[in-house]
Amino acid sequence: MPTITVTRDVLFERLGRTYTEEEFEDECFDFGIELDDVVEEEEITKFKIDIPANRYDLLCVEGLSRALNVFRERVTIPKFVVNDGSLKLIVDDSVKAVRPYCVAAVLRNFSFTQEIYNSFILLQDKLHQNIGRERSLVSIGTHDLDTIKGPFRYEALPPSEIKFQPLNQEEVMTAPQMFEKFRQTYLKPYLQIIEDSPVYPLITDANGVVLSLPPIINGDHSKITLNTKNIFIEVTAKDREKAKIVLDTICCMFSEYCTEQFTCEAVDVCFSDGTITTPKMAIEKKHAVQNRCV
Repeated sequence: MPTITVTRDVLFERLGRTYTEEEFEDECFDFGIELDDVVEEEEITKFKIDIPANRYDLLCVEGLSRALNVFRERVTIPKFVVNDGSLKLIVDDSVKAVRPYCVAAVLRNFSFTQEIYNSFILLQDKLHQNIGRERSLVSIGTHDLDTIKGPFRYEALPPSEIKFQPLNQEEVMTAPQMFEKFRQTYLKPYLQIIEDSPVYPLITDANGVVLSLPPIINGDHSKITLNTKNIFIEVTAKDREKAKIVLDTICCMFSEYCTEQFTCEAVDVCFSDGTITTPKMAIEKKHAVQNRCV
């Protein structure tokens, strides 16, 4: 069962009220989650909350607070809108040998603060750890769209032909050089996912700028900053449905920070056997038998 850490006061502000610890434990119990621990970090009170494994929407404070507010009928479920877009992501058949699926979306007119940025990164980490199975099934790349140009291309190349400046690094490296350097970093566990493949997946823009080497690292050129206004999101995967779930989750959780709330822009993802348009951000209705609900 995943555990998320949220700042108590931020959560309470989003819920529109304060709780005693006992009251919030009861709120969690009623909803079906558990307050696991309360800790103090640098004089800031934080809650550690256990989340059901299939509730990816609860893995950030945005989704958790929204779900609790809907549960208590303080707000209604948002109406998510996907606008038509002009961007295309072309998927080359060469990726079938290593990581065959990719989906994408755009968040326009986004407003970052440090707090929102931290939550944005945290959700990606949690999705990587859980549905992404430590990036082996799904990995996410997010980019400043204003620094790159479509159409984008997803292909697989021999490691020796891959060369770019990785995120937060000061020099350009080949893929083998990156792997050697990253063996000493937090990225070490992910290297084995593609290391034995004769080709590595790569996403580039129309000018050949490298966006990412999934599932390892993004390029430094398109990195997100607090000044980023338009976000290009790409999700690569071995499982197409999981990729769609991850993309929809990110868009549904963070589109609230767009000028036009709960709205994102579609991207046409072009495979050799057809084109799909993502994300969907569709609301699903589930039916349950009342006397079988516990």
